[in-house]
Amino acid sequence: MDWILSSARVGAALALMAAYVALCAGIAWRQRQRSQAARREQQQLQAGSGHGPAVLVAYASQTGQAEALAHESARVLHEAGCAVRLMSLQEITQADLRACAHSLWVVATCGEGDAPDQALGFVRRMLDKPLDLEGHEAHVLALGDREYVQFCAFGLRVQAWLEAQKAQTAMLCMSNMDEAVLRSWREAVGGLVQRLTGRQADAWTEPEPERLWVLQRRQRLNPGSQGGAVYLLDWVPESGALPTWESGDLVSLCVESDPERPRDYSIANVSSDGCLQLLVRQSTRADGTPGLASDWLCTGLEEGGRLALRLRAHSGFRLGDNAHRPLILIGNGTGLAGLCSHIKARVARGCADQWLVFGERHPEHDALLDAQLQQWLAQGQLARLDRAWSRHAQTPGYVQHVLAAEAGRLKSWVERGAAIYVCGSQQGMAQAVDQLLRELLGSEPLDALALQGRYRRDVY
Repeated sequence: MDWILSSARVGAALALMAAYVALCAGIAWRQRQRSQAARREQQQLQAGSGHGPAVLVAYASQTGQAEALAHESARVLHEAGCAVRLMSLQEITQADLRACAHSLWVVATCGEGDAPDQALGFVRRMLDKPLDLEGHEAHVLALGDREYVQFCAFGLRVQAWLEAQKAQTAMLCMSNMDEAVLRSWREAVGGLVQRLTGRQADAWTEPEPERLWVLQRRQRLNPGSQGGAVYLLDWVPESGALPTWESGDLVSLCVESDPERPRDYSIANVSSDGCLQLLVRQSTRADGTPGLASDWLCTGLEEGGRLALRLRAHSGFRLGDNAHRPLILIGNGTGLAGLCSHIKARVARGCADQWLVFGERHPEHDALLDAQLQQWLAQGQLARLDRAWSRHAQTPGYVQHVLAAEAGRLKSWVERGAAIYVCGSQQGMAQAVDQLLRELLGSEPLDALALQGRYRRDVY
């Protein structure tokens, strides 16, 4: 009898496990179907489709929000019958602008007035050059953050250039995805659809909803460091299966102490790990007070506590066509998160030709995720690891110094098709690396790499 009961329990457990596996497989299949459908639609839009009035939809995004809004705007126009051309500012030519009587511009501003990476080629090639756009109608949505003095400065610069070319412009500035401004943009796009096609615009697709996640574990990675404490945070969904994401993607969250201002964090791992990982540094503001979000994540929220997270695709930093290229991965601080996700994804594919150049303060206290990095190196899953220590007593330096010392190797990797990914602080590290790459490779060749998707940055 005991044997029969045990067999029944085992059978029930196996049936439950099978049902769970089937549920997870079904969720994963539906996500793949949605992703494939989205890719097909984006390819159609980028190629230019439809037989109605021609509309150019241009975007310049750093973290993916502007690109996502541009894609959705293009979809609404396309469904109404417009001949839509969806392009990043990096790709736009004078001929593209002249070919369309109407355009939508969704452009982000980075930091204090900087153009995002997807606009740098446009800035150099077109922004200060004359182009007669008399009779052209342009709507500009500028994304920014009111905490910066130069709020939406790049979007305002684009709008001023369009006006100088005699285009008729309408302008909206939006801070942190403000709902009221977003509604006004949707109304403006709907009004354009009505005027061009006589049809009502389709309903807008809402972003993926937030889900509650549980902080499963928090581990400090740099005890004794002179810098801010860095923590590795493991999250699991409060309910349901772990969703899938691609390496390079982000999570957006609002903390309890500042619910109106979402923050983006690079995901540090891949979904096959069974959890979602973030690297967070406990930061301090210029006035000495702790950063609201980092302080809450690092010390305020207890293990087992819940927080709403939203996964965000970050196409500008995904592997994409670089999945099987050699990779040069460059970063500092918690920028290691986005780089590690790529290494994990490529290790799972059996790729080993990746070179990590990473900077922190001191080897004794700041060797973040050292055990994992050394394991990849020992197993041949990481071709090379170079680290720079800015506070090392004997050999202080930064990542740009490592790259300068390895200039020959860097050029050799690029010549055999390598892509370059940079993740970390915009001020200091990313600027210095960009300047060095331009010195070593040349500005035009580096811009060409960016246009090919072989030079990508996730900087903040």
